[in-house]
Amino acid sequence: MSRRAASIVTLALIFAGNGVAQAATDGGLDLTNHGVGYTALAIFVIAYLFVMAEEFTHLRKSKPVILAAGIIWAMIAWVHGGEDPTGAVAEAVRHNILEYAELMLFLLVAMTYINAMDERRVFDALRSWLVRKGFGYRQLFWATGILSFFISPVADNLTTALLMCAVLMAVGADSPRFIGLGCVNIVVAANAGGAFSPFGDITTLMVWQKGIVEFRSFFLLFIPSLVNFVVPAALMHFSVPDVAPKPSGEIVRMKRGARRVVALFLLTIATAVSFHNFLHLPPMLGMMTGLAYLQFFGYYLKKTKHRELDEAIDEEDLGAPVAFDVFRSVARAEWDTLLFFYGVVLCVGGLGFIGYLELVSDVMYTDWGPTTANVMVGILSAIVDNIPVMFAVLTMNPDMPLGQWLLVTLTAGVGGSMLSIGSAAGVALMGQARGFYTFFGHLKWTPAIAFGYAASIAAHLWLNAASF
Repeated sequence: MSRRAASIVTLALIFAGNGVAQAATDGGLDLTNHGVGYTALAIFVIAYLFVMAEEFTHLRKSKPVILAAGIIWAMIAWVHGGEDPTGAVAEAVRHNILEYAELMLFLLVAMTYINAMDERRVFDALRSWLVRKGFGYRQLFWATGILSFFISPVADNLTTALLMCAVLMAVGADSPRFIGLGCVNIVVAANAGGAFSPFGDITTLMVWQKGIVEFRSFFLLFIPSLVNFVVPAALMHFSVPDVAPKPSGEIVRMKRGARRVVALFLLTIATAVSFHNFLHLPPMLGMMTGLAYLQFFGYYLKKTKHRELDEAIDEEDLGAPVAFDVFRSVARAEWDTLLFFYGVVLCVGGLGFIGYLELVSDVMYTDWGPTTANVMVGILSAIVDNIPVMFAVLTMNPDMPLGQWLLVTLTAGVGGSMLSIGSAAGVALMGQARGFYTFFGHLKWTPAIAFGYAASIAAHLWLNAASF
């Protein structure tokens, strides 16, 4: 834990910052050498240590950062006191909340659709189909990796990883080695797939909603992301047992309307992209409009509930028909993640308002240079969650060409694959495949993953040289 703690301190010192920190030079106070500044930094570090210890303490990660956010901003307001006639502190908080609200509503709709597809058994049907195919372990290793790579850009890397891990657990119970290698492969593939799509990860979503990278420009990262997945997978291939497990006859049928829910999700994504690209409106507005699509379709399913009985093969297959309720899907959203994101945005925003942004920006993007700084972002995201790292970089808003913004998008997205604790997908699979997929089991393949990380950066620098 001492190394992780040191890394957190380093991260806080290097990356704490927010765009509204300009207020520190536009009417706010520079508190970087003030007791309040040091105290705020210490509070953030302590809160994030609790976040990292969630697996052991079982304290939800949103709780410490929400508390830290309130304390940090209260200290900032207290030290300003009567010296804030322009209301810069309150304005900075409102700016942070606006940024958070746009991202939160976008993510809420995406999570609701994922939960609706799960309720309609879309993912269970895909899992049972894979299990029935009778693939050998090596074939299944590549099939789950490829599916993870291509599903995560539309869904999220966490949902994708959990789905593919369920497949591994279903067919590989007799081969712990296969499950361990397969989980490493899935984590790498899901993170890589999420890096070339605005919808694949919260970090890419933040970049897109900021308007820094256009929707189509993300796909310049497709080949580098593919390299990031394929290189370590190829190195692991020959360690996968070359045998075939006994096929399963399990059949899971999707519930009525499942395919239409998938179609509505794709239509919702198209709506969000159109609102942003053609109407210059926040993508969140398009996603909320798409939520209405699902609400009206849910109303139709509820009114025609009796058809569930007609389409059911038997009661055991589909269970007792229950009317679809969109608000059940809303309630099942990952609220801890959404509230954690709130705490991160407000904490980093407060540290930035204190004035750490300018210090950090000078060190990283002037002294180090953008390429070195952006590569380091990926390495740090293997130790710490990539959300605060990317949020800090985004709101520092260094003057960089498109190629450098794509580079930091790539590294923040895939860098977490180097350690099992570096991404939500890895942490989740350590719980789902407990005893099969472990921190040290993943660490054994870190050199191969790091080689893929370096290869993906080289591919980007070469293929997209014109954007630098």
